[in-house]
Amino acid sequence: IVTIIATGGTIASRAATEGGPVNAGIAGQALLDSLHERPDGIALRVEDFEAKGSYALDLATIHRLCQRIDAVLADPDVAGVVVTHGTDTMEESAYLADLLVTSPKPVVFTGAQRHAGVPDTDGPRNIADAIRCAAHPALVGQGAVILFEGDIHAARDVAKTHTSRVDAFRSAGLGKLGEVDAGDVHIYRHRLMRSVLTTDRLDDGVEILLLGLGASPALLNFCLTMGASGVVLAAFGRGNAPQGFADSAKRLIDAGIPVVVASRCGEGRTLPVYGGDSGGRTLEQSGVIFAGSLQPVKARLLLSVLLGRHSDMPFMRQSF
Repeated sequence: IVTIIATGGTIASRAATEGGPVNAGIAGQALLDSLHERPDGIALRVEDFEAKGSYALDLATIHRLCQRIDAVLADPDVAGVVVTHGTDTMEESAYLADLLVTSPKPVVFTGAQRHAGVPDTDGPRNIADAIRCAAHPALVGQGAVILFEGDIHAARDVAKTHTSRVDAFRSAGLGKLGEVDAGDVHIYRHRLMRSVLTTDRLDDGVEILLLGLGASPALLNFCLTMGASGVVLAAFGRGNAPQGFADSAKRLIDAGIPVVVASRCGEGRTLPVYGGDSGGRTLEQSGVIFAGSLQPVKARLLLSVLLGRHSDMPFMRQSF
């Protein structure tokens, strides 16, 4: 059995009037009924979670979704779960599922770029392929994945890279896990390691700042006065920042607020190399945590999980 959990998004949306705004609201069973053909030999169940555009979701909602996924997968008859979801934040929800869902069974996120009200919507094919992935034994133990336009991507690595094309998702530098071709699932690589964390809550006080040429640390300073619980800097290259950021970061860290440095680049790892005012070495001396190859938006999620479970600084560094 594969269970489909419907959360809304473009795949579950249509315009009420021609040219009007597009809103989510199509139930999971209606999505299942829209399939051009159902995968053979796979029994299906459907349940509705919350029908919203993914831009309107929050951390507490996705935490509940992850708990629901685990509860569904606890049924020994269920081989895997498909989550239909909006594409705007799909990579973030999938990554939280990768971190929080304890079951090794497949969790497959999918959606659509063309809403259900247009004749060439990509939703039905994506759902059918996602069902095939959720039932496939080769994806056991691989954590949460995204299935889109036939490609299978690890949730940790994938990002939405195009606003509107149906092949919007890419795993830059690392590549996809596999693909679905003519109804057959092909796996080309496996993840070597997956870490699972348990927590009763996610800390929603983590802020993320995108750095640009000559940016001022004023917003980072404001994070201290506003009571942010953590900050992620989407920094330059290997993990460098404009002048003044190292001193500001140290003030936050001295106050018990962790600062994580990720790279705004699409590929590669952070590494403290450069000195001077707010180069990576100077940031390291200030006490920041470097995010490795983790993208900034996902570094924020990992920090939210770690703070929610009251992890100490050594464990946070180890986790990143």
